[in-house]
Amino acid sequence: MLYMLALIQEAANASAATGRGLGLIGAGLAAGLAVLGAGVGIGRIGGSATEGIARQPDATARIQTAMIIAAALIEGVALFVAVIGFLIQSKITF
Repeated sequence: MLYMLALIQEAANASAATGRGLGLIGAGLAAGLAVLGAGVGIGRIGGSATEGIARQPDATARIQTAMIIAAALIEGVALFVAVIGFLIQSKITF
């Protein structure tokens, strides 16, 4: 049992040096997933809005307004996550 604890402690000390690299990977993944999620979300909004307009042409103005507001909110969240990822990346020094 003590041998296992010594191995875990040794691995923790060794991973302190690679923690910076993992932080950079995490920041890159956060920014990439934010952009990917925003693209998928806006694509689904556009597809659903087009389908809704095709089914009820009388509600075109209301559907377009809701679509633009939802797309703007998704872009805002994606921008926020990307900025946070870049801030995390800038805090890591070598």
